[in-house]
Amino acid sequence: MADDNLDLAIGARIKELRIARGLTLDELANASAVSRAMISRIERAEASPTASLLSRLCAALGLSLSAFFAEEDMEVSPLARREQQAIWRDPGTGYVRRSVSPPGTGSKVDVVEVSFPAGARVIFPPNTASADMTQHVWLFEGEMEVTHRDVVHRLMPGDCLFMGVGDGHAFHNPGEVPARYSVILDRDRS
Repeated sequence: MADDNLDLAIGARIKELRIARGLTLDELANASAVSRAMISRIERAEASPTASLLSRLCAALGLSLSAFFAEEDMEVSPLARREQQAIWRDPGTGYVRRSVSPPGTGSKVDVVEVSFPAGARVIFPPNTASADMTQHVWLFEGEMEVTHRDVVHRLMPGDCLFMGVGDGHAFHNPGEVPARYSVILDRDRS
């Protein structure tokens, strides 16, 4: 999908979710710590949200990034073929996020594949709207530094790190090649 079409789809989806939840721009801005002006620009497809910003909006709307990108009108199937999996590229870092999990199954677990460029860094600030979500970050290729609760964890292939999504964290690829990893999100910490 072209970037312009993706920006239109993201903006429309955020507006649709905001209205369905009965939220004003100001209420979503307060819940997400994203400015009202920025949300308005995203909804009108005048701005492309970064991974950190989109994550904060999704958390405030009560869903994961995987659920955000899932096509609601798709037929529910236990199989998600690679060519049908939703892909999103972060305009800030260039990292590519593939929603691997079959959408619409009702599972509380989402599996995501990420290709993270060499030298890239993204910061996800703490967010109470994501307090009930946890994640495993399982590195396949390259190397990553993940900062969680002020502790830097250096991940090498095969390593897996568990942490709360809402705790806030930073991802950094200090290597010279892209890192490839999976994020397994659990939306129900209880």
